[in-house]
Amino acid sequence: MKNLIKYILIMLVFTGMIACDTLEPVDENRLDFDFVSTNPEAAEGILLNGYSNLVNQYSFSEAATDDAVTNLLTRVSNTVNNDYKRMALGELNAQFNPASRWNNFERVFWVNRFIEIVDAGEMQWSRDTLTNDMFNMRLKGEALALRALHHFYVLQAHAGVGESGELLGIPYFTEFIESDGDFNTPRLSFEASVQAIMKDFDESLGLLPTDYGLSEGNVDPWYSNLENFDFNKYQVVNDNFFDLRISGRIVKALKARLALFAASPSFLNDQGYYNMAANNASEILNTIGGVAGLNPDGGEFYKEKDENNVIIRDEILWRGSLGSISSTYEKRMFPPSVNGRGEINPTHNFVNAFPMVDGTPIDESSDYDPQNPYANRDPRLEKYVVLNGTSFGGGIINTGLGGGIDRLDSIPQFSTTTGYYLKKLLQPDVKLNNDGTTSGKIHADVYFRYTELFLILAESANEIGGPDYQVNGITARDVIAAIRDRAGIAPDNYLASITSQEDMRDLIRNERRIELSFEGHRFWDLRRWGLPLNETAKGYFYNGTNYVELPSVEIRNYQPFATYMPIPNAETIKFSELEQNNGW
Repeated sequence: MKNLIKYILIMLVFTGMIACDTLEPVDENRLDFDFVSTNPEAAEGILLNGYSNLVNQYSFSEAATDDAVTNLLTRVSNTVNNDYKRMALGELNAQFNPASRWNNFERVFWVNRFIEIVDAGEMQWSRDTLTNDMFNMRLKGEALALRALHHFYVLQAHAGVGESGELLGIPYFTEFIESDGDFNTPRLSFEASVQAIMKDFDESLGLLPTDYGLSEGNVDPWYSNLENFDFNKYQVVNDNFFDLRISGRIVKALKARLALFAASPSFLNDQGYYNMAANNASEILNTIGGVAGLNPDGGEFYKEKDENNVIIRDEILWRGSLGSISSTYEKRMFPPSVNGRGEINPTHNFVNAFPMVDGTPIDESSDYDPQNPYANRDPRLEKYVVLNGTSFGGGIINTGLGGGIDRLDSIPQFSTTTGYYLKKLLQPDVKLNNDGTTSGKIHADVYFRYTELFLILAESANEIGGPDYQVNGITARDVIAAIRDRAGIAPDNYLASITSQEDMRDLIRNERRIELSFEGHRFWDLRRWGLPLNETAKGYFYNGTNYVELPSVEIRNYQPFATYMPIPNAETIKFSELEQNNGW
């Protein structure tokens, strides 16, 4: 961790050098923290480092779960060259952990340094006193929220039962520590870690606007009640120009996510935190009309609204800026016949999670035909997965016998190993031409979708009181009905038949598996629910006459204690107070 601090100090100087007037060098351009702490542009640059390393939908950690495998395997030499595959096949340890987030502490120290600048009270963001005060409020609110968020990322990836048998969280850093300072900090208990994160989130809520660009009548009282409040000055500070910054609405959503995580069976299994998750989620959702506000197009990641397939903005609660036109992910994921590398292959396990069109699970439906497996299924299946015999990229993709380079195992590291290719998250109109040229589309990093918030509410409400327990007028049944109706499941006879908390729990978990698939959730959901990690990945192959199941595409090999991920070995060696999770 000391290396992180040295890096930050170097970057502070570098940031100051960029901000200085190169025509008039000051002390041979050896600018220090004193300069950065008095220069608004340089100081805000420190804060903006807190917006790096946010977790988006493109981790593809599903390749280490029962939902997918990756074809990145050189079978001739039996050399594994994909980190998530290596992890799933048994290499996960305290020295090799592709899912580690310990380095998010670097962002924590960036924002702690920024908070020191704000608290010093010497920074002048504006010559106008009121405007300056409001900038101080908002920017400190951002810093506190980002500090909480990066601590949550570390907690999610490293909380667990320690060698002592206690359920532990993480160290919580609220101050910047110099490179020669004391980093030998013990882990808090799990609940103390959660409460420390919540405390930062709560403090930020009294400083941030609920949303940017609010009309005068909707300005939050902690701003409108300021002495000599002026709406025109408020707009300078909190205009919708800052829409991609963290806001009060986003913080409440993050609180709901954290509370659900804490309440889960592998952690506190606590009704109080389920209540917290449900109340925060419902408070936000009721501002968009409750279940009636569920975006009708939200089941698709990109919607054809213009020539660039613009992302569904009303479904996205928080995202990064729309990127440049690109085809990076499509090159990785498209089938080889359309010049992709077919890297992530959904499993037959995942495909079997999609019910029939009437909502009935396939193993309970007399209408399911394993030799016509995709007929009359949940419409989301064909939207999320490239199936054998379906149209994609201007042609028919055949993964069975006679399928050419798209056939299962046809070309190592290009063709599917399960009989399926990924469709979700990809821009379907990207063109990968035979001559190597491409016609790309715009992509965006997404940090939080409203559908996740609906599912947080459904899971929490059901755990509190069952399928029909109301939280601020919304029940788990209401949410699941709306999501499945949007998907095209009708009439949903199966949902109508569910009366028990246990059956609704299974359905909610399955809906979460489908709706949030390939967005990085499944890897952590399996762990917080305490579900088996070693379900063998299966495939499905058409041999020219029949479909046959491939029962062992990839055999998972997680240790029995892998519900809780390790603390990096290098950290526990350096710091004697840092207790390792049990087994690692």
